[in-house]
Amino acid sequence: MGLGGCILLIGAGAILAFATDWKMDTVNVDLVGWIMMLVGLVGVFVYMSIARRRRMVVPPSTTVVQDDERRYH
Repeated sequence: MGLGGCILLIGAGAILAFATDWKMDTVNVDLVGWIMMLVGLVGVFVYMSIARRRRMVVPPSTTVVQDDERRYH
């Protein structure tokens, strides 16, 4: 899930939790909204940690050896 999907989950969850007054016997709509917002926030944090890891510059693993001594035979 990308960053857009996470933001969409947060927005939809906020709408369900705060902007609706639906009452259902089988489903607590407020709780579903809070769960969606929580899942969206976790997704944002996971996405940001992966994006930060991709941007990290890693030095080359091989060492560069310079041979300053020239041999003439």
